[in-house]
Amino acid sequence: MKEFLEKIRVPDRSLKISRKILNTSSIFLLGIILGIFSKWLDNLSIDDTIWWKHIFGILDLRNVFSLFGIWIFIAATISVFSKTPLRASLNVFLFFVGMTVSYHLYTIYFSGFNPKNYMMIWYGITMITPILAFICWYAKGKEKISIIISSIILTIMLISSFSIGVGYFYFKSIIDTILFIGTILVLYVNPKNSVYSLLIALLLAFAFRILV
Repeated sequence: MKEFLEKIRVPDRSLKISRKILNTSSIFLLGIILGIFSKWLDNLSIDDTIWWKHIFGILDLRNVFSLFGIWIFIAATISVFSKTPLRASLNVFLFFVGMTVSYHLYTIYFSGFNPKNYMMIWYGITMITPILAFICWYAKGKEKISIIISSIILTIMLISSFSIGVGYFYFKSIIDTILFIGTILVLYVNPKNSVYSLLIALLLAFAFRILV
């Protein structure tokens, strides 16, 4: 199994322990910060007379962090740029632990309610992120299986970022489009892989919309 996986992508085990701890701690802290920030934005009332709130309104940041696509993009980025698939699992898992727990606690203590049912969905997602991140890490490889993995990720991003159906393809927003393009760049290995992955993703996305 090890030989098979290393044919897809070879892990880089040269990272020092101190650097591993620093990188993983930073990712965990980023999750905490984004969890708090996204909930703070939910509670923020936009006043266009205040310059920084006006900018937040123009950027539509409150809706940005409610998009499923941004969390896929962040998770994919953390995963493929980790040095090994096991580190990808750990890093993505701790990011989501930091994000979900901080979001939940902020909601309880500063918003005054406990969204148990909603948070159980995110805790469930968090529990499976190590497996997904491990698989996602191999999307940056050069074998055919890497193209398949990339295609699945791009399919999810297509469905999340655009309105797709029989005979139509609509843009939802600039942010959605940027996230989709960003995911393509993150998963980029070479032109051939990217073209194949995108074409397969388009076919899968349209097939999904037709069948579901």
